Amino acid sequence: MYDELNKETWLLFAIRNYINSSSHTYEEFEEDLNRFKYIKRLFKRYETTDELKPQLILNHMTMLFNVFGDAAVPLLFYKTDVVHHGILKAFLLYLGELPAELNNNIDNKCLNLLDPLMK
Repeated sequence: MYDELNKETWLLFAIRNYINSSSHTYEEFEEDLNRFKYIKRLFKRYETTDELKPQLILNHMTMLFNVFGDAAVPLLFYKTDVVHHGILKAFLLYLGELPAELNNNIDNKCLNLLDPLMK
């Protein structure tokens, strides 16, 4: 499933799996799509400045799971730079959404920063 997404199919896959019953316009759909961009930006900031905003990232991810369901996982992997997949995996593990077959190469530093939130 993860390898099937590409530039042409990503948006169609997102539309097919969009389950936000309170959204009535394309603009609202675009607002939800922007969350992928925000997460990508926050991961890049973490990589360059070592500043992690876990609550903000978790809020965006929670919203994505609310409107895309399980399809949020492949959508996130496609939109996230490969170098940041370890960070993404740490957050997905924290949320209990990381598929078992992807439970490797998790960013341990990020996981340790999320650890206090688990308590």
